[in-house]
Order: sequence, then C-alpha cells, then structure tokens
Amino acid sequence: MPIYEYVCEDCGERFECLVFGNEKISCPKCKGENLKRLISGCNFSFGSGSTKSNTSISSSSSCATCSATS
Repeated sequence: MPIYEYVCEDCGERFECLVFGNEKISCPKCKGENLKRLISGCNFSFGSGSTKSNTSISSSSSCATCSATS
C-alpha cells in the first residue's frame, strides 16, 4: 500500500494518495482521472546517541486526501 504523489493534468492540483492494489483514483479538486504520478522525495534520519547530532532531511509536500473510485 504505497503512498504516491500525483499531479492532475486537468487542473494542476498536486496531492498524495494511499493506493490499494489496482485502485483507480481521481483528483480531489476536480474529480478528473487524467493524473501523472510524480517521483516523491524521501525522509531520512542520520545519527543517534549523545556523540552524534541527529540530522533530518525531508522533502516537503502538501498532504491531501484522494478520492478512490472503487
């Protein structure tokens, strides 16, 4: 059940969606199905303990719900 990031080719809305199997999704703004899946950034944490500093690198994206049509 991966979370994918999409952009709607009809209205330009960017959103993330948890996808179950071959589930069809639609844009939460315009309900369009002309979507392009984007490559999302990852979130990493480095280091632990008192001798190393924790550094967090993350990609920011807006989180939104999607409309699944199944």
